[in-house]
Amino acid sequence: MTFPDISADVAAAMPQLRGRLTANEPLAPYTWFRVGGPAQILFMPADEVDLAYFLAHLSKDIPVTVIGLGSNLIVRDAGVEGVVIRLSAKGFGDIIVEDGCRLRVGAAVPDVKAARAAAEAGIDGLAFYRGIPGAIGGALRMNAGAHGGETKDALIEARGVDRAGDIRVFANADLGYSYRHCSAPEDVIFTQALYQGRPGDPAMIIAEMERITAAREASQPIKEKTGGSTFKNPEGAKAWQLIDAAGCRGLVVGDAQVSEMHCNFLINRGRATAADIETLGEEVRRRVRETSGVDLYWEIKRIGVA
Repeated sequence: MTFPDISADVAAAMPQLRGRLTANEPLAPYTWFRVGGPAQILFMPADEVDLAYFLAHLSKDIPVTVIGLGSNLIVRDAGVEGVVIRLSAKGFGDIIVEDGCRLRVGAAVPDVKAARAAAEAGIDGLAFYRGIPGAIGGALRMNAGAHGGETKDALIEARGVDRAGDIRVFANADLGYSYRHCSAPEDVIFTQALYQGRPGDPAMIIAEMERITAAREASQPIKEKTGGSTFKNPEGAKAWQLIDAAGCRGLVVGDAQVSEMHCNFLINRGRATAADIETLGEEVRRRVRETSGVDLYWEIKRIGVA
C-alpha cells in the first residue's frame, strides 16, 4: 500500500525542523519480525528540542505512532497512517554516569547497552536489562522486566514530550507502574530516563549479565526473526505453559510458527506476512481459551492498517 504523500505540507509548516522526514518509508527493516508496510511519514528527530518543535507544529488531525528498536512490534501489512516517529541513537543515545550510583540514559539506547554501561561504572541493579531486547523508551512505556527485575525497581524519573510539544518529567510514582503496564499519558514520547542503582563490583555484575545471556540463549529463539515474548503471563500462570498445554508448540500459519524452543515466541520462518503472525497469535489465544479457560493478552504491540 502507498499512502498519499503529505510530507511537503508537513515540512512547510515547520521551517526550523532539523530532523528527517520521509514519505512511504518501509517499516519492515525497522522491526525484528521483518514484516509490515510503510509509514505514511517516518520522522527521525534531531534531538528532544526538535521533537518538541515538530509535535507543537504538527496538525492535530494527523495521527502519531512511536516505534523503538522494533523488537516487540508487529507492523501490519498495509502500513501505518500518519506520522511514525523513531528516535535515533544520534539524538537520543547519551549515557551519563552521575554521582550516587545514578545513570541517565537516552530513550534510544538499547537496554543491553544501558546494562553494560551500569556494570562498567560499578552500578548494580540494572543487570536485568541484559535480558530485554529493546530500547529504554519501550522499557519505560511497558515497565519492561526480566530475570527478577523490572524498570520500576530502578527508575527515579522519566522525561518525555507530549502531543502539544511540551517537555514533561514524571517521577516513578507518577507512572502508575504494574506488570507490563505504565499509566503515563499515551501521547507522551519518552526521551530519557534517570536510574538509581547501588554500588557493585563490575566483575560480579558482568558475570550476572553473562549468566542472563546464557539463560536466554539456552531457552529462547533469539537468533530467529521474532518479537520476544508474545503474550503477558496471566496472574499465577506462565503463558508458555498454557500454550504448550493447548498443543500449540510448533503450530504454523503461512510462514509464521510458534517456536519449538519457547512457545511464547512466534517466528517468521522467512516469508511470513504480518497477517500470518497476527493470525497465528489469535489462533493460539483461541486454543488456550478453549483448553484452559484463560484469556491471553498480547504483550507484542501491533500497529497499522490490517
